[in-house]
Amino acid sequence: MNLRHLPLRLSAGGYILSSGLDKLSSDDEAAEGYHGMAAGAYPFLEQFAPRAFVKALSMTEIALGAALIVPILPRTLVAATFTAFSAGLVGLYLRTPALRRGPLDPRPSPDGIGVAKDIIMFGAATSFLLDSLRQRRHRDD
Repeated sequence: MNLRHLPLRLSAGGYILSSGLDKLSSDDEAAEGYHGMAAGAYPFLEQFAPRAFVKALSMTEIALGAALIVPILPRTLVAATFTAFSAGLVGLYLRTPALRRGPLDPRPSPDGIGVAKDIIMFGAATSFLLDSLRQRRHRDD
């Protein structure tokens, strides 16, 4: 593990792991809320029951958080997964009009502030991925 990745991996991993653990105990109302927001942004998710969706989301967050914290999987795989996950969250933000101030205004509305931070996570994940790919390329040379 590269020492410069440690702060990113621990902070993002802890945050994502905590989010996943919190979702494990979601009640029906919370599950419907998570599912409704996600299905509004990604209509293909409508086919899943809210409880099943939240369980899958929770397991995904727990696995990703643990993979970031415990460096046993290949760094590039973890970085790519982290980037894809955070890109999905940015997509949710961009596809949910109520989270932004207006159709052409990307700034968050009061309801979108909590989700807008995922843009920062996406930037961090992308930097981690690019650095991992660069290190891998230099190692393969």
